[in-house]
Amino acid sequence: MHDYKGTYGLDKIAAYSTIEDLKRSGGSVSYPKISGRRILVTGGAGFIGSNMCEDFLKNDNEVVCLDNFSTGKVENIKEFLSCPKFHLAIGDIRNIQDCRKAVDGVDVIFHEAALGSVPRSLQDPITSNEVNVSGFLNMLVAAKDANVRRFIYAASSSAYGDSQALPKVESSIGKPVSPYAVTKYANELYAHVFGLHYGMEIIGLRYFNVFGPKQNPEGAYAAVIPKFTALLMSHKAPMVNGDGNISRDFTYVENVIQMNHLAAVCKNEDAFGEVFNTAAGERNSLNSLIKYLREYLSRYDPEVAGVDACYGPMRSGDIQHSFASIEKAEKILGYKPQFNFEQGLKLSIEWYWKNLSH
Repeated sequence: MHDYKGTYGLDKIAAYSTIEDLKRSGGSVSYPKISGRRILVTGGAGFIGSNMCEDFLKNDNEVVCLDNFSTGKVENIKEFLSCPKFHLAIGDIRNIQDCRKAVDGVDVIFHEAALGSVPRSLQDPITSNEVNVSGFLNMLVAAKDANVRRFIYAASSSAYGDSQALPKVESSIGKPVSPYAVTKYANELYAHVFGLHYGMEIIGLRYFNVFGPKQNPEGAYAAVIPKFTALLMSHKAPMVNGDGNISRDFTYVENVIQMNHLAAVCKNEDAFGEVFNTAAGERNSLNSLIKYLREYLSRYDPEVAGVDACYGPMRSGDIQHSFASIEKAEKILGYKPQFNFEQGLKLSIEWYWKNLSH
C-alpha cells in the first residue's frame, strides 16, 4: 500500500460547492451520514468514487482509496493527497493481495471499482468479466476474511435487461442484453450468497445513469452528458444514437452519495442482502437532454444555441427506456433525492465550464 499524507485542512478539499450552493438556494440536505469511521472506496479515483471520497472526508472519515488508474485519474483526487485522513492504495482488484491490504483495518467498504460501458464490454468481454466479476469476488473474500461486515457496492440498472416494464422495480428484471449487464448481475448473485452464508451486511445500489462533476467527457466510452457537453462547448454537433426518443433516469452524483451514506448507517435488517434503485425517479429523453444542454450552455456562450445534433443508428446492447421506482429505497433506507435532473445538470455544466472551457 502506498500512503500519501500531509497537513492541510479539509476546508481546502472541495473543488466545487454543490452542497453549499444548494443550501444558499434554500434546499435541504439533511440526512444521516457516516462519520468518524475508516472506510475503503475502491475505484476512488474514478468519477463517482472521487466524489464519494470528497464527501466522506468532509464528514470526518478516514478514507482509503484503492485504484489502479486504468480509468480513474489522479486529477480527481489531487486535492486530497496531502490530507492526513486520505490514504491512496495503488492496486488492482484483480489481485487478491491488493484487496487484502486495502481492507485491513477498515470499518465499511464502498465498492465502486468496475469497467463500465456497454460498448466496451461488447468489444472486450473478457476484461470486463475479470474486473467486474473476479475483482468483485476478490473484494468480497477479502472483506469476509478481514471481518468487515458492512459492504456496499455499485450495482447497475443494466440488470433490468430486456424488461419493458416501467418504472423499473427491484424485484422484476429481464435478461441481460450485454456482457456488462451480465457482470453486474453476477455481482448481485455473489452478494446474496456471501450475505446468506457469511453474515455480511451487504447492500447493492443499482445506479441509473449517474452524471456530475469530474465525469470524463473524452474517449470512445464516455458517458452521454459529459460527451455532449464537451461537444457543444466546442460548437460541434453531438451524435445521437437513434431518433433521440430513448429515455434515461439521469441521476446527479450527489443523490448517489446520499444513498451510499444511508446504506452505510442503515440499521434496518430488511436492507441487508437487498438491492436498491439509486435514481432521481424521473426520466428524460436524449432530445430533451440536448435541449437543456443548449439552453444552459448558451448562458455562458450564446453560440451554443445554434448547434444542432445529428442522428445515427442505435447502438448494440442499448435499451430503449430506463426509469426507476425509488419506493423501496424511500421505505427502507429513507431516501429522498436531493437534486432533480435540471438542478444537477446546471451544477454539472457550471463545473464543466469552469474546468474545460480554457
